[in-house]
Amino acid sequence: MKFSEEQVKEIVALKESLIEQIDKHQEGIEMLEKNISILDLFLKDSSFTKASELGKRKDVENKPEITEKPTENSIPIKRGNDGKIIAKAFVTPDQVSIVLDNEIIINADTPPFKSFFLDRIIGEMKRKDVVEAENGRIQKESVIDYIINKNGADIREIIIKNYRQKERVNELINTAGWSLSRMLENVNK
Repeated sequence: MKFSEEQVKEIVALKESLIEQIDKHQEGIEMLEKNISILDLFLKDSSFTKASELGKRKDVENKPEITEKPTENSIPIKRGNDGKIIAKAFVTPDQVSIVLDNEIIINADTPPFKSFFLDRIIGEMKRKDVVEAENGRIQKESVIDYIINKNGADIREIIIKNYRQKERVNELINTAGWSLSRMLENVNK
């Protein structure tokens, strides 16, 4: 069966609309999960019993509560030319922390760190988030941001807060790896 050009355009528009709806709902789900976590923390700090615990037997209530640490995923970041690990990324629901290996000494002013990684990659994500915040789709506190921890002028850790979207994690880690590899090449020239 052959479709007309107009039918193909309509199908493409429908596909794009579905993708937008999925993204919108995914962001909404992530925001709801974050709000539930915040409410749980608030309730825990206020010494209330979680609603999910209310229906349990009384003998269970006397047992000490075991608190779990949030799970973190450690992802090695390797140099492009030899595969040596130059940093590790730790991913939590709220942030990505990229911790450089102790042997790696890179000045924050070494290109393309600021021009590519901070300005183009994170900067573009931040511009999109600011527009969404201005349109009321996200809270201003949810806009992506970063902190660079240094030892003197040398980068030790890059913390990216409020990445919000799982797709961004891969992009942040991959572009950080590429940027750090290029920076090492520039240092060794």
